[in-house]
Amino acid sequence: MKPLPAPVGLPNRTPQMSWTVRLSAITVAGLLAACSSTPLPPWPGTSAGPVAATPSKARPAAQPVETAQSQPIAPPRSMAPLPYSAAVAARFPDPAVHYATPGLEDGRSNFTTQAEMAQWLRQLANRSLGSGTLLGLVTAGTSQRGEPIQALVATRAKNITPQGLDAVNRPTVLLVGQQHGDEPAGSEALLIIARELAPGGLLEPLLARINVLIVPRANPDGALTGLHATANGVDMEHDHLLLRTPEAQALAMLTRDYRTTVVLDAHEFVVAGPYLQKYQALRGQDVLLQYAGTPNAHEFITKAAREWLQEPMTAALQGAKLSSDWYATTSADPKDLALSMASIAPDSLSNTNALRNALGMMVQTRGIGIGRTHIQRRVHSQVVAISSALRSTAERAPDLTKVQAYVGRDTAAQSCRQQLVVQAAQTPGQREVTFLHPQTGADYTIKVDWNSSLALRSLKSRPRPCGYWLSAEAGAAVERLEQLGLQVLRVAESAPLIADTYTPTPQAQMPLATAGNARLVQVTPTRGAVDAAPGSFYVPMNQSGAHLVAAALEPDTEYSFFAQHLIGNLGDVARVMARPALVFEEDVGD
Repeated sequence: MKPLPAPVGLPNRTPQMSWTVRLSAITVAGLLAACSSTPLPPWPGTSAGPVAATPSKARPAAQPVETAQSQPIAPPRSMAPLPYSAAVAARFPDPAVHYATPGLEDGRSNFTTQAEMAQWLRQLANRSLGSGTLLGLVTAGTSQRGEPIQALVATRAKNITPQGLDAVNRPTVLLVGQQHGDEPAGSEALLIIARELAPGGLLEPLLARINVLIVPRANPDGALTGLHATANGVDMEHDHLLLRTPEAQALAMLTRDYRTTVVLDAHEFVVAGPYLQKYQALRGQDVLLQYAGTPNAHEFITKAAREWLQEPMTAALQGAKLSSDWYATTSADPKDLALSMASIAPDSLSNTNALRNALGMMVQTRGIGIGRTHIQRRVHSQVVAISSALRSTAERAPDLTKVQAYVGRDTAAQSCRQQLVVQAAQTPGQREVTFLHPQTGADYTIKVDWNSSLALRSLKSRPRPCGYWLSAEAGAAVERLEQLGLQVLRVAESAPLIADTYTPTPQAQMPLATAGNARLVQVTPTRGAVDAAPGSFYVPMNQSGAHLVAAALEPDTEYSFFAQHLIGNLGDVARVMARPALVFEEDVGD
């Protein structure tokens, strides 16, 4: 696996920042919701890791950071009148605190540009020189139009490399904003969070217990044009398994190399749109929340996300007088009146990382379709929610370290035994949801059909294999698996394997009408012998990311590597059902 590019040093001669923010006006109750949840149940063979000693003040060598292109970010598209009345607007007053970033300046029509964002981050990093807190920039990748995707690393380790953070043995939190180009509030909020992690900031003391990576803008091209997707039209929010975009690949490298423990994904949701059409109503909450929910996610990861992130975050929002609810959306079909929570597919940032045994959390604030309206409140909502996640992680740091270590061992130990869920579905039910009347601004409750991602129904399961065999022709799949941080071994000497190959059900292969050129097949595993020839590959299931392996390689889902043409033929993959006696090459990456 190739490591991230070397971190770039920080110049010393950048002018001091002229933008300021006063977070002190946020009440302690708003930012500091105590984590009062029930501890996780006991598990075997774990022990608390030692807390690292105070790190030294060594710094990376100072070198210039390449400046992003100075292009304006597209102004908000919704300059038309709002789809609701002044009475509705009055329900969302500005917060007492005023946030100041380049994109939040009064009278401005566009949000923070790439050049302004790069300067903001550089100046924060310069402020940390000579202090016990270290802030530095890494370039995780480049967008399709050549914009750098930068991450700010905030730590009290000796340096900002993955090895430096590993040495202090603290949970690392990844904060990601603006995967969708038309959702700017998370990006602006993460600039505020970055400032408060710098020396003298309200959040800086948390770095004694955690490390933080901040990617304020994961989709620079979409932000530049004001469009939802990346430049090639792919929705990167659902590209974290296939990694078709360089933007998703950049985030995958960060989570892989920095071994993140918590991943928080900042978004915005549609206020009117289909809700006005279907229910003659508006979404009435400031924030919609959802922790990761996907088949085979470990129960301890789900429990920790619910009790140690989502519940304290809800309390923090309530303390700041911000309303919240579970995230849910509705389909484009005008006759479909159901609300569904976020997809359970393992292709979103939260869900993919849950299968890496990290706590995944999505924070959505109201914003799509209303331009800059209520932007101070939208940013405030993100700041309160993200600050809560950081504080909760710091408070639970030793527990999270133990949980993640145990889950990794437990997942690996299940190789060759028990069942593996291949396909699952949300659980249908009904729920009362509070909306706003678009004229009067009054609350009213509607009982709707509700598809829950919090409890999943297994539709298809299979015995868990010992590993997967891939033919030498499956190089594209191997490359993606390695980018995901998964172990892949190249076979050095020919050997027979006891394996299940996939036999397609006659005439079952057909294109998915809703999945582009994806191939959907119904298959039957058929036991037999497979010759593992030299140059073919073995992907073991006795690794901590085993469930991510299965999500990619079981062929009969629309997001699998076979369905998405990263594996050419069903004969290129097989389920190895007995522990193999194989000889491997030393380094599959050479």
